[in-house]
Amino acid sequence: MNRRTFRDIHGILLLDKPLGLSSNQALQTARRLVGAAKGGHTGSLDPLATGLLPLCFGEATKLAGWLLGSRKAYEAEVRLGTTTTTADLEGDVVETRPVPMLDDATIEAALAPLRGHIVQIPPAYSAIKQDGVPLYVRARRGEAVDVPAREVDVYQLQVTGREGDTIRLHVECGSGTYVRSLAVDFGANLGCGAHLTGLRRLWVEPFMQPPMITLEALREAAETGPDQLEACLLPVDAGLSHIPRVELDPEQTRIFGFGQPVPLGQGVESGRCAVWGVDGRLMALGEIADDGLLRVLRGLNLPTA
Repeated sequence: MNRRTFRDIHGILLLDKPLGLSSNQALQTARRLVGAAKGGHTGSLDPLATGLLPLCFGEATKLAGWLLGSRKAYEAEVRLGTTTTTADLEGDVVETRPVPMLDDATIEAALAPLRGHIVQIPPAYSAIKQDGVPLYVRARRGEAVDVPAREVDVYQLQVTGREGDTIRLHVECGSGTYVRSLAVDFGANLGCGAHLTGLRRLWVEPFMQPPMITLEALREAAETGPDQLEACLLPVDAGLSHIPRVELDPEQTRIFGFGQPVPLGQGVESGRCAVWGVDGRLMALGEIADDGLLRVLRGLNLPTA
């Protein structure tokens, strides 16, 4: 039996996650096909959800936490009149109520409180951990789960269509937002209850118009050869394309390479940046302080071209 060889592969795969797979199952399948020794994903999608799941391989895994906190967009399908234990199709029905006649103004009034910087209670069936145990594990054991509320940001929440008691929504939100909870709160505001019946992630900043790759296309590329596989990956620096680029001179490159802060002088805009060395390599995700001092946040050890 042939054993696949895993190599040090560095890059980002914009996977179109299929229905029915967990994010980790999708990651491990893609990692085996690519042949990457190291991989990680940038935030879970439920098995019910499809769409963009950025996968990081090699040195790109050091940016996974940075991408995890990025702004995201979804297309959601919400069924009114029924609540479930998991807030989606996978759970048992808790309650069914009649859906009243709803006009656009009533729907808008129910959505308005769910926009902006809001407080949200995540679903009991979620991957959030308490004492090292995911909440969904406790919930499946039948244990009482006390889910703490959290502050999240919802930038856009708009109706894109309606068929009977099913409403489609466009959602743009920040890290940690549960679209299932938005569906539950939307139904509660309407007085009839609701649950999520479909979810597709459209983009994750900075991948705003992502050229997504399916697992089927990845399998075909793997059968063709390594060149086709490499063509499926974006370079590591694609994950930092939305932040300023700082290019260092030879002496700055030497100092920064030892992990020491580099003074950039006055008038330099503070904030996070992609740091490039004099040899044309991406060295790190860095941060410039108000005093113009550049420090390493995530150092990268990419091979030379």
